Amino acid sequence: MSITKEQVLAALGHVIDPDLKKDLVTLKMIQNVEISGDKIKFDLVLTTPACPLKDLLKSDCESAIRKHIGEGYSVEIKFDSKVSTRRKDTEQMLKGVKNIIAVASGKGGVGKSTVAANLAVALSRSGARVGLLDADIYGPSMPLMFNLEGSQPMGREVDGKTKIIPIEQYGIKILSIGFFVKPEQALIWRGVMATNALNQLINDADWGEIDYFIVDLPPGTGDIHLTLVQTLPVTGAVIVTTPQEVALADARKAFSMFQQKDINVPILGLIENMSWFTPEELPENKYYIFGKEGGKKLAADSNVIMLGQIPLVQGIREGGDTGNPVALNGDSVVGKAFDDLARSVAQQVAIRNANLQPTKIVEVSND
Repeated sequence: MSITKEQVLAALGHVIDPDLKKDLVTLKMIQNVEISGDKIKFDLVLTTPACPLKDLLKSDCESAIRKHIGEGYSVEIKFDSKVSTRRKDTEQMLKGVKNIIAVASGKGGVGKSTVAANLAVALSRSGARVGLLDADIYGPSMPLMFNLEGSQPMGREVDGKTKIIPIEQYGIKILSIGFFVKPEQALIWRGVMATNALNQLINDADWGEIDYFIVDLPPGTGDIHLTLVQTLPVTGAVIVTTPQEVALADARKAFSMFQQKDINVPILGLIENMSWFTPEELPENKYYIFGKEGGKKLAADSNVIMLGQIPLVQGIREGGDTGNPVALNGDSVVGKAFDDLARSVAQQVAIRNANLQPTKIVEVSND
C-alpha cells in the first residue's frame, strides 16, 4: 500500500521539540519529503548546527514513522540548520547578524576572554557562522589568543563608505582594538574615548552574514556595557564566574546589571570556569581548588541556566598563549567541555528566540 506526503507529515506532527514545545511540522522543521516505494526521505531543519537534541529528534522521527505508518519502511533523514533570530528585518545595525551574545563577568581573572574565544571556536566548529568582537577596550587579548598579533585589518568600499574588514582566523571573523595599537601600549582612555572606539568597531566594519556574534566585554559593569546595549539589540548575555565566593559575589552584580528594568537583557545562563583542576594525563581526577559547585548554587539561586562547567587544564593556558584555542581539539577533555558549552548556548538562544519578544536597543535614561 502506497503512502502519501500528507501521511508522513501527519505522523511527524506527533514529534515535539522538547525545547520549543511544538511539533516539528508546525515549526516547519520537516522539509523536502520524498517517498519512493518503502523508502521515506526528508530534511530535518534544526534551529542551530550545534543542536544538542539532534540524535533524540532523529530517533523520535523514526519511532513516529513506525508507529503511525508502519514497520516496513526505511527512513532517511538529512540534517540541515537555519539559525533562528528575533531581530527585526528593518534593523540596519549589523544587518546580517542573527544573534548578538554578550560575554560578561563581574570581575577580572575568571577567564572570561578565554571562555569567549573558545566558545566562538566551538560554535564555528559546529558549522555556525561566527563573529567575535573584542570589546575589552582597555585589555584586548584576542590578537594573542588567535595568533594574530601584528595583524591589521584591511578596508574596502561598501556602498560608498570605507569599511573595516574583520580578520578571519579558524573560521571566525574577529575585530579587536588590539589590531590598531602596539601590544605593549597602555590604553589610557576616558570613558567617551573607549565608547567611541567600540562604536567604530561595530559601525565601521563589514561583518557580513553571522549566526552568532560574540562580544567579549570588559570585566565589571560600566560605560562599555551600556554602550553595547544602547547600540545593539543584544539577544542575551552569558555570565562567567569561578566557584569561589569572591567571584560569585561579583557575578551577582553582573546579573543585576543586565536584569535592571531599564536594560532588561535576557540572561542566557551562567558559565562556571576553573570548576576543578584536572591533570591532562589523569582526566578522571578532579581537584576542587577554588571550591565546589559554587556556580551551580548561584545559578539555582538566581533562577538561571547552568550552561557549562569548564575544568582548569594546563592546555587552556598553553592554547591561549600560543594563539591556538584549546577548543580547536574537540577530542580533548576541555575541547569536549567547550563543545558541550556551545551546544548549550545555542540551545538557550533558540529557546529565547522562540519564547521572548524581539530584541531591541536599550534606551537608558541619564537621570
